[in-house]
Amino acid sequence: MKLLVIGATGFVGGAVARHFRGAGHDVTGLARSDRAATRLTTQDITPLRADPDSGLAPIVTAAASAEVVVVAAQLTPETETTMVSALLDALTGSGKTFVFTSGSGVLMQRTAGAWSEDVFTEDDPFTVEPLATERLAVERLVRTAAGREIRGMVVRPGLIWGPEDHGHVPMIYRSVARTGAACYIGEGLNTYSHVHIDDVARLFELVIARGTGGALYHAVAGETPNRWIAEAVGRDLGRPVRSLSPAEAAEVWGEFGALIMGASSRIRAPRARTDLGWVPRETDMLTMLGEPRLRALARE
Repeated sequence: MKLLVIGATGFVGGAVARHFRGAGHDVTGLARSDRAATRLTTQDITPLRADPDSGLAPIVTAAASAEVVVVAAQLTPETETTMVSALLDALTGSGKTFVFTSGSGVLMQRTAGAWSEDVFTEDDPFTVEPLATERLAVERLVRTAAGREIRGMVVRPGLIWGPEDHGHVPMIYRSVARTGAACYIGEGLNTYSHVHIDDVARLFELVIARGTGGALYHAVAGETPNRWIAEAVGRDLGRPVRSLSPAEAAEVWGEFGALIMGASSRIRAPRARTDLGWVPRETDMLTMLGEPRLRALARE
């Protein structure tokens, strides 16, 4: 199978690209720099030297020659919308597979550290996070592509963790460097459903092999409130634990980081489990505590 992975040098896209290459598939990955292209080459992934912000023509051409297109890139909302629209236009009538990577941030709730009882399946209605309205529109664009003879599907993971991640656990380790304590916001009971990067890559394999055009698939394996993470980090480093106000959190993690660290985003994945037989293998995010790369963040 011939795949084009847009985002192949990133955390999620890179894992997906390596997973399929390891299974013997022909994988091309988008590279925005010569250095990124070299890195893909060392992984036996064919680099496509292009930048969505500079021009879409080479990306559209590569998509036309691929059987499967996976979008898992970190892009501005405007670039993401423009690129996905152009790719779908080019693939109309082809019957090819197009998988778009979203995230549970589209339905996150700004609880300022408080717990939320709301948990969403793939089909549940929700109020979109205002910053994610364009992302939700792209999700709908991909899912309705079935009417254009494109097998478009969306994967919407929770908080993704694993080697080299930049999620809540690393952010709390970083808070130790800034404040001397492992920090959370408010009560610290807000929760992001989470999933390991390897389980996400396996879900992509199942989606491409068995998924239904127009479907949305959640990916979640567990939940850990932020205060529990902070308490575990504090134990690992022998440091105190501290609650921050939203204003204090912005000084530690920046405005956007504070928004994420104070929010709740809880999902379930019945369609991925029932329709595809996906079962996550890694369920405890706290198993990565104590990694040298994490402890180093507390000393920066």
